[in-house]
Amino acid sequence: MIAPTSDRLPPLRPLLPWLGVAAAITVLLYVLAPTLTPFLIGIILAYVGNPLVDKLCRWRVPRALAAVLVLTIFWLLIAALVLMLVPLIREEATRIADRLPQAITQFNTFIAPWAERFLGMPLKVDADFLQSLITEHRDIVQSVVQQVFTSLRLGGLAVAGVVINAMLAPVVSFYLMVDWHHLVRRIDTLIPRTHHEKVLTITGDVDDVLSAYLRGQLLVMAILAAYYTIALAIAGIPSALALGVLTGTLIFIPYIGFATSFALAMVVALLQFGGWPPIFWVLGIYTVGQVLESFILTPYLVGEKVGLPPLAVIFALMAFGQVFGFFGVLLALPASAAMLIGLRELHRGYLDSRLYRGS
Repeated sequence: MIAPTSDRLPPLRPLLPWLGVAAAITVLLYVLAPTLTPFLIGIILAYVGNPLVDKLCRWRVPRALAAVLVLTIFWLLIAALVLMLVPLIREEATRIADRLPQAITQFNTFIAPWAERFLGMPLKVDADFLQSLITEHRDIVQSVVQQVFTSLRLGGLAVAGVVINAMLAPVVSFYLMVDWHHLVRRIDTLIPRTHHEKVLTITGDVDDVLSAYLRGQLLVMAILAAYYTIALAIAGIPSALALGVLTGTLIFIPYIGFATSFALAMVVALLQFGGWPPIFWVLGIYTVGQVLESFILTPYLVGEKVGLPPLAVIFALMAFGQVFGFFGVLLALPASAAMLIGLRELHRGYLDSRLYRGS
């Protein structure tokens, strides 16, 4: 005799209100994503910076002053990164435009024959055709750029919104850092007592996964930024500091960040020197860096216990970004950690269920 369904599977009726709440929150996040972006940035900064604030407080620094110091460090690092990358991009764009014919000749001389030999397909670039194509569409590009700047001048409200959001994020993070423990206690009092222990266990697991991943990734990024900067400088690659910091920063996005920074370094080396030696230097530096990251730094500093595979991180960034935009990119990692813990709880419950045990 087959047991009733209610005896074999957990009832779904108690879950329906929670599913409704989750659906309502998802819709609300989708609608309010642009408005919530600075608040989410502030929450992330507060979450990352709160351990530093706690450490400063243990050294008898007032909590408000500690929050100001941590935020100042964060924004100085961001400003330094922008100030390094903007000149690099502008310089390389100008260099590409000036040395395009020479770069095409070098490509046809060094890379195209090798590619044709191993790939069996012609890859030579017609320099005259490309130059005429650029000249033909130069007016269109200039017109588009002019329209963009005109829109920016006319869209003062949009620009003001961006400025306000940029100013709002540090304000939110400051107040969260100052009142962090008070807010945690207030939230703790709102948890139903019947589920209090379970909720604390789950949120603690989410915090462990997220904090371990962030701390480990920040250390990996810092070490790799230093490595690439020093190695590229020794190899004589221009803008070694900017390229090294950019590479270390983009490592946060698995595979894609490495590929982007590697391609940029190859372009810089090829345009500056030409020939095979700089290409081999860059290839060797980035190969060693990838081995260092994959087999030493990430396993040791991040660890397998975190349980966030690189492909899962890429999927989360792309999926949440597609649905929620930039807000979704910021939300992807915390949501991934929460879903990981949720899946672990479901797996544990399934292994303890009658459906799995058959009794």
